[in-house]
Amino acid sequence: MYRIATCKLKSAAAYSQSRQLTDPSLQRKPNETWEDYEERIWRHKAHADENGHVIIPPAAFKQAIDAAAKYLSIQIPGKGKATYTKHFKSGVIISDLLTLDTTVDELDSYAGQMNSDGVRGSGKRVYRRFPEVRHWEGTIPVGVFDDCITEDVFEKVLRGAGSFIGIGRFRPENGGYYGRFEAESIDWQEVA
Repeated sequence: MYRIATCKLKSAAAYSQSRQLTDPSLQRKPNETWEDYEERIWRHKAHADENGHVIIPPAAFKQAIDAAAKYLSIQIPGKGKATYTKHFKSGVIISDLLTLDTTVDELDSYAGQMNSDGVRGSGKRVYRRFPEVRHWEGTIPVGVFDDCITEDVFEKVLRGAGSFIGIGRFRPENGGYYGRFEAESIDWQEVA
């Protein structure tokens, strides 16, 4: 027996993605300026389904929840100094992606001078452009397999994930401001 927490989420800040580009046709061409290159490929940095709708991978939410559990380090009553961190890491599963109403063609973008390798303080700065979704909402099912995790603790960790961890590029966990979200509701169901 396990539980499913159906979480209705909505954005509290814009969401930006930076999917790794592995297609050879999307590599920088000889004599192509950084500006021209970024203008050509920025939409490809978004995760999308076969119909062109932007998707949020399940790993984004899983990593945010695990990071929030670790950050909060909520102690388990009656277990001394033990926290819920390992229980969230192995006892919570998110396997469904979230498909947004926004298509790749409808994306906004953010552009500016940034590090060429994405590492803060590493040196050369270049023009870069990333896709941005200003507002989004949707529902994700979260499997909670560890009985140790109570509904109250799960809600606190999920709300923390949305407030100070976030998802996507330049999220609060990494010193940014994108990717924050709110939990509008959490509905619980037991599954045999």
